[in-house]
Amino acid sequence: MKRPGPLITLIAGLLLGLFMLSLNATTGTKSVSSTAKKESPTATASPAPTKTSAPPSPSPSRTPVPDASYAGRTDDDSSAVAVTVDDGKAVAYFCDGRAKESWLKGDVKDDGSMRLTGKNGDELNGTLKEGKRISGTVDVGGGHYAFSADKAKKPSGLYRATATVRGAKIDGGWIVLPGGKQVGIVTRDSVASAAPTIDPDTGAVTVDGQQLTARPVTP
Repeated sequence: MKRPGPLITLIAGLLLGLFMLSLNATTGTKSVSSTAKKESPTATASPAPTKTSAPPSPSPSRTPVPDASYAGRTDDDSSAVAVTVDDGKAVAYFCDGRAKESWLKGDVKDDGSMRLTGKNGDELNGTLKEGKRISGTVDVGGGHYAFSADKAKKPSGLYRATATVRGAKIDGGWIVLPGGKQVGIVTRDSVASAAPTIDPDTGAVTVDGQQLTARPVTP
């Protein structure tokens, strides 16, 4: 009986070869897959867009309210009103030329509006338009008056004189209107009466035999 040695050896070699081929095929596939993974490009995040801040808007330029004096009358023609504006502040005088008067003060806003206040709740509300005219209302002594006052040229404007004459305290206010007409009151120890005429060029005025000087009023 023949020994099956060579045949078994041959079969074993064939099986070993098939096993090695199968192993190489499997290993090769894994290697390619691994390489492909390594060589695949890595996704990079796009940088976030940079936000550019808009430059600040320039502040609107403000035109300062011009310094000037304004004089006019109430709409019912019963009284006169004068306002002097200086460096953003204003002083006003309301006068009927007989007994009713009021001094008022306050600030002027950039838009030309103003709210001026005086004693006993007196109040003036007005608006300066184009630097030429102030229009508004005055509340004095329980009365309500609409008024308009045009820009005044010297000697028109607002004047005042204070002094003590023969022991009496004198306080006089004058409004010189465009055209030269004057409206004023002199108060002697709180008693009011019509004021004598002043010299608008010099401000000279005689009160109870005493010569005084009425000077332009500023805030």
